[in-house]
Amino acid sequence: MEGSERIGGRVYTHRFGTAHDAPYAELGAMRIPSSHELTMRYVKKLGLESALRPFRTILSDDNNYVTTGKGFVRVKDAAAPLLADLHGLLPAARRASYKEHTLLFGAWLTALVRAVAPAELRDNLASELTTLLPLADDTDLTPYVHGVRADRLHLGPVFRDHPGLRAGCSPRLCGFLDDLLLETDTDLMCLSGGMSRIVDRLAERLRAPVLMGHEVVTLHAERDRAGVELRVGGRELTRAFSAVLCTLPFSVLRGMALTGIDDDKREVISSVEYGAATKVALHCRDAFWEADGTRGGASATGGRARQTYYPPCEGDPAKGATLLGSYAIAEDADLLGRFPAQVRHAAAVEELSLLYPQLKEPGAVLDAASIAWAGNRWSNGCTSRRWRWGRDAGRCADEMRRAARPQGRLFFAGEHCSATPAWINGAIESALTAVTEIDEALKGAR
Repeated sequence: MEGSERIGGRVYTHRFGTAHDAPYAELGAMRIPSSHELTMRYVKKLGLESALRPFRTILSDDNNYVTTGKGFVRVKDAAAPLLADLHGLLPAARRASYKEHTLLFGAWLTALVRAVAPAELRDNLASELTTLLPLADDTDLTPYVHGVRADRLHLGPVFRDHPGLRAGCSPRLCGFLDDLLLETDTDLMCLSGGMSRIVDRLAERLRAPVLMGHEVVTLHAERDRAGVELRVGGRELTRAFSAVLCTLPFSVLRGMALTGIDDDKREVISSVEYGAATKVALHCRDAFWEADGTRGGASATGGRARQTYYPPCEGDPAKGATLLGSYAIAEDADLLGRFPAQVRHAAAVEELSLLYPQLKEPGAVLDAASIAWAGNRWSNGCTSRRWRWGRDAGRCADEMRRAARPQGRLFFAGEHCSATPAWINGAIESALTAVTEIDEALKGAR
């Protein structure tokens, strides 16, 4: 039973047109880490393995742009401006004492934090560097330096090979590093044709159709059954089942009437935090950025747009190309997300035109689409984050157990009930566990 008129939840491929090769943009999930075995298993099981493509992430292309004190600079030319920005964060005596590679490490870490991290982490970066850079200075960073000018640095392998560096990070930064390094990894994949192909293939295999427009308004947990009250086409319906699996985000669930739920479960439902995310996709007449030398990846455009991605151009070029003009998270997502859609689209075009004047040319932007997940009635947020940042492994495991714990015959699944929140892998992980629990409960009843 699905409340909205679209299946897939936060996997959402928007297509600009009805043709099979119409340009599309990912307004939801857009990448799969190769290490996420469950997601990759389902991609293969659903016959989509041949559609896997490398996902090029933020600042992965030499011709991507990064925002510096000198304005927009291409990645291939960014080292010197980034070092100058870093010098502005450090006392003169302190920066003079660091090795060259330590400063390079600090410069590129600062660039990524400013590109990807929430405002709170960006604002406190100078104090983070005070404790982190001395540890980096005692680390041999030479093996991680690369680039024609030897002015780039692979941050992911540095932190993976030298876990002691995390001792110089606050709990919040330490936790966020996992996200930052995973999202900027070179081992990410996407699906040609859109991530919603996973959803569509799964739906094809169901033995019964998804009942869309069936909004759950009340859940009743009982020892030997679960009750559901629904709103369907203006009518109120009540149904009872031998078991119910609830995959609603807790941000939605806590606004519903619930009975048979114990105090601990209510506490975890009411207190799981959800991060915001806003995306603005532009359907452009042509991929003008390719003529400008950018072939993929993403730029750190800053401002309200935050990140700008260049999806691969698939299908007929005459149908245009898509630009993910803005991807913002946390507090930044509200800056565009609070506007009505048309105002949001215009604001994104206006801001990006400082970098790409082509966007202001007549007919350059054919259409636009966006979503502010924090204001979406079916999600009330993008991803759960209660135990993602600043908590030890033991507490994370306990929080996950509490989130997933069933109530009678009412079971729970979703990324918020998993060890990998914010990812499709977590949703699959929790669903497999829940289905096993349901199976055992029903067998026991028989």
